Amino acid sequence: MSLCQTKRWCLMNDSKRTMKCVTCLSSKTNTPKKSKIFKVNVNIEDESLINKKLPKELLLRIFSYLDVVSLCRCAQVSKSWNILALDGSNWQRVNLFDFQTDIEGPVVENISRRCGGFLKRLCLKGCKSVTDGALRTFAQNCQNIEELNLDDCKKLTDITCQNLSVHCSKLLHLNLCSCSEISDLSLRALGEGCPNLEHINLSWCEQVTKYGIQQLVNGCTKISAFICKMCPLINDEAVIALTNSCHNLQVLNLHGCSTISDESIQSVAHNCPNMHYLCVSNCTNLTDASLLALGQGCSSLKTLEVSGCSQFTDTGFQSLTRNCHQIVMLDLEECVLITDLTLSYLSAGSSLLKELSLSHCELITDEGIRHLGTSACSSQHLTVLELDNCPLITDTALDHLITCHSLQRIELYDCQLITRAGIRRLRSHLPDLKVHAYFAPVTPPPSVAPRPRYCRCCVIL
Repeated sequence: MSLCQTKRWCLMNDSKRTMKCVTCLSSKTNTPKKSKIFKVNVNIEDESLINKKLPKELLLRIFSYLDVVSLCRCAQVSKSWNILALDGSNWQRVNLFDFQTDIEGPVVENISRRCGGFLKRLCLKGCKSVTDGALRTFAQNCQNIEELNLDDCKKLTDITCQNLSVHCSKLLHLNLCSCSEISDLSLRALGEGCPNLEHINLSWCEQVTKYGIQQLVNGCTKISAFICKMCPLINDEAVIALTNSCHNLQVLNLHGCSTISDESIQSVAHNCPNMHYLCVSNCTNLTDASLLALGQGCSSLKTLEVSGCSQFTDTGFQSLTRNCHQIVMLDLEECVLITDLTLSYLSAGSSLLKELSLSHCELITDEGIRHLGTSACSSQHLTVLELDNCPLITDTALDHLITCHSLQRIELYDCQLITRAGIRRLRSHLPDLKVHAYFAPVTPPPSVAPRPRYCRCCVIL
């Protein structure tokens, strides 16, 4: 028997051996919603060949590789398969993102009862109807949870984090992105009850301040990944508290935390030598002092995103590339002061560079691209190059890239000196290259006034 027409996965009611659709279990009213019930055709003897040939332990291992929908389908085959498919050991990882429009509190509670201590990973991303009550039941039943994604669960408040603190001490990864009701009280609770926390995402949690960060890191010193995009109240004091306590910090995303200054990045460089991913895009107060500090203290840096940091100059990138030779991805969009010198420094010091964005770097010319095209990284590693809105780039720059045999994509939007002929010439050498460009329609010539037409009478006159 196939799943219900809504294509939603189902939960099994063991006592009656019936299956109900999640849509029915997630009714918004308190009264039970009438739903169509699918009866499982159970073969009492269960004498199918596969059950005779394969031991239950092996079948259970096979089921462990199936997703949620497939498990529910298998649960409808027979009594023995029902037991095996719904065994808690098969429900260690549950992702409800594909069913987010239907998921409400009762569904999460049923999952927690089904999985119990087996559940290690749960994704509720986009499940906006889930409330604190459901997460309270979940925390009580699934105390071995290690990864919990609550991205965009907007109804959750500090109560959820307080329950996680009490019951889920093994929590390692927590995503609270876009949970707008989360405040410093949540971070205080996590700091007190989740000492093993390694990865936390607080992006768009606009109520979080330096006080919450300080209380979090007092108890969670093992944090290696901290993401807090667009948190306007995160300042230098918050970042310094984080880096002073979490010396194993490897991933830090401060995108849009516009109040931080060079002091924050200097603290990162001094305390976090293992940093390999750093995003400070749109942190407009940063200067070359930040790049100098990173060059001296973060030699393992692989990804650096500094889009919109308009005060960075060639001098800063010279300092960075002198010691940071592991950089693979570099986003320099809208670093409007850099020139071809920065590309010459990258060519000499970043031989592993794979992705480079120079969009809106209006001082870059063909000479800078020549440095890039003849560098050690060009033929072996460079796969993505973004040159949108670089008005000085011409077809000559494209000719310098014909030796970049690994190049897979190039962005050329609004490069007004680039022509179709130049792109065709580049693609003749790199036939698999994806070129993203836009050419405005040719302006039609001014219309010529039609020759006046005279009737025969007018001609005669």
